[in-house]
Amino acid sequence: MKILLDAMGGDNAPDAVIQGAVNAINDVKAEVILIGQENVIKNKSKEILGKNIEEISPRLKIKNAAEVIEMDDIPTKAIKGKKDSSMVVGFNMLKNGEGDVFISAGNSGALLTGATLLVGRIRGIDRPALAGILPSYHGRLVLMDCGANTNCKPLNLLQFAQMSSIYMNTTVGIENPRIGLVNIGTEETKGNELVRNAYRLLTKFSKDLNINFVGNVEGREAFLGEADVVIADGFTGNVFLKSIEGLGKLVKISLKESMSKSIFSKIAAVPNLPALKRFSKMVDYKEYGGALFLGVKKPVVKAHGSSDKKLFEFTIKQAEKFVENKAVDHLIDTYESELNKEKMNEIKAYIQKLDENN
Repeated sequence: MKILLDAMGGDNAPDAVIQGAVNAINDVKAEVILIGQENVIKNKSKEILGKNIEEISPRLKIKNAAEVIEMDDIPTKAIKGKKDSSMVVGFNMLKNGEGDVFISAGNSGALLTGATLLVGRIRGIDRPALAGILPSYHGRLVLMDCGANTNCKPLNLLQFAQMSSIYMNTTVGIENPRIGLVNIGTEETKGNELVRNAYRLLTKFSKDLNINFVGNVEGREAFLGEADVVIADGFTGNVFLKSIEGLGKLVKISLKESMSKSIFSKIAAVPNLPALKRFSKMVDYKEYGGALFLGVKKPVVKAHGSSDKKLFEFTIKQAEKFVENKAVDHLIDTYESELNKEKMNEIKAYIQKLDENN
């Protein structure tokens, strides 16, 4: 297996990318290929590690790419214009079978545009989406979409539910994952037009699509084990995600300050340190890796733009499991099956009838 890693993408690249790859290499079986400006990667590697990255392990490789897509570049223009960028080279390698999964913490818009244009959508999926992983009570919670599609239709949310259900079943091993719809209340009449219509579609077609729909889920209930997956449009999902990340940071900082206020608080904290460390680990989003871009023909992972070496390490490990469990293959098999095609045509006809009546 070959993991393709955008060495130039992200706020802390290439330093954090190099360190994350080195830290992960002994815990994965795959070959890790860092894509980017070769001279920069080699110089940084010697500066940080004291040696060339390729000398650390025979499974660490470098693929030269002269250009870099910057965070403020216009996505479509960057993908079409910077053909020798680390991101475009990575996507072309993935498409041509020279790698099994591509990871980048770079420009989100460019990553999503490149994945869709260069790798291609799975036939039958209207909008690919980002599936982010968050902490939850006695488990983990998948949030989909967490930033790819700011404007959605009810059909998109229905497909997000189906894709995430397949992912949870095949990759995480949850046989009948509970899918909830993010809303401001649990009643079916709550929410805006998009959410109400999505609720109607999920209620009517969830059994046909093998979706275990548990209804609307409020933000405060999402982390208490009410659902395994929560569905939202990309705008709502991204705000949801960033708020939780910020809350996690606040809790960790506040605990640290409280324990170090006085000698007495430091002494009192000692017996609880193991429990506090477990709690700190649970609320740390860096422990959960990147967001999987579900709906394209090959595995693509979006790492946080602010990823440090720890998050790159976890994302590389996560990406290997994603490939091993063949989540993309399962999505392709489902969406290209004749039964699913027939059902999607029925759903689209139902939506069209509703629109005509309104």
